[in-house]
Amino acid sequence: MKAMRRKPVLRLDVPDDSYKIKEPPKPSGPYPYHLDLTQALGPITGIDQKMTLHMVGDTGSPRPSDFQELVVRELSSHPADFLYHLGDIVYNYGEQHEYPRQFFGPYESYPGQIFAIPGNHDAEINPLSELPYQSLDAYMQVFCAQQAGPVSFSEGSKRLSMTQPNTYWTLKTPLANIIGLYGNTIKFGYIDAEQAAWFVQELKAAQLERRHKALIVCLHQAPYSADTNHGSSETMIAFLEKAFQDAGVKPDVVFSGHVHNYQRFSRTYADGTIVPFVVSGAGGHADLHPIALSDDLTVCDETPIFQHVKLENYCDNRYGFLRIIIERKPEGLLLTGEYYAIPLQAPADPSKTAVLFERFFVPMHYREYAL
Repeated sequence: MKAMRRKPVLRLDVPDDSYKIKEPPKPSGPYPYHLDLTQALGPITGIDQKMTLHMVGDTGSPRPSDFQELVVRELSSHPADFLYHLGDIVYNYGEQHEYPRQFFGPYESYPGQIFAIPGNHDAEINPLSELPYQSLDAYMQVFCAQQAGPVSFSEGSKRLSMTQPNTYWTLKTPLANIIGLYGNTIKFGYIDAEQAAWFVQELKAAQLERRHKALIVCLHQAPYSADTNHGSSETMIAFLEKAFQDAGVKPDVVFSGHVHNYQRFSRTYADGTIVPFVVSGAGGHADLHPIALSDDLTVCDETPIFQHVKLENYCDNRYGFLRIIIERKPEGLLLTGEYYAIPLQAPADPSKTAVLFERFFVPMHYREYAL
């Protein structure tokens, strides 16, 4: 039996797909692209003391997948105030006609509101499409509408459009500032200079509220991964580390999707700060991505950028989702992460329900950060 990996990996055969980068759509709301949770959801009793949210990515699937609807069933069985989608809602090209099958249908029964950042597949354009469209046209109508209302291509879904202000934006909540990034269409992500400057300013602005709010960063393309399909993204690692350095601020936790499994890493900085990097991309796509075996010659983990990064845990053979609880306690805020995994026998046996795979804690003491 191979030993469990303890580091992220890099793929050794990385293709150059930069030709696929697309011009992002124009923002639908004003700078600095904030959305207040209480305005979007209405008043929620006690949410200034405790807030619960689901996180999951890669829920779409170009091929039929029983686990698309099973994930929704299990999400609904573990209540939360809302869902934050980590991208790749619709494969492979984010087309309007795929939204009913891959999103509106499966998520019709989800009881809460759904926020989302785009994944690379949401932003791609089908070169064989008979009807021309621009990158993220459908996503913008579903998640970034000027006002909430029925979506014309939802095939009668009762789920209304969301009013997020941009493809990258900050969700302002009573207990956390959740900064969502847009990594464009390529496998390992791309952030232009305009978004990078905005991100640094958002980190600085969120830092002013750190004694009262957690700081969470979400992006689709996973910075760190030990899987064989994607591996880690040097591009996103470099981008995040530079932004943290420029802002003089590090987040409490970073969440991503893209890789179709669950992984939790810890990144230790020179000042002793430990930031969890969590991947939650097993949301229903027909293919799961395995963790690389220790003797896999297609990947490597001997690089300085992984020197202070440790793979704490993973689940690569079951679908699942995160449930995040943020609570205000006398000693400060506490974030608790719960990852639920669904047995592979669940489609044939309705009694097989999601089980708690692991629980992790992120206490927030709000000391001054310095890289």
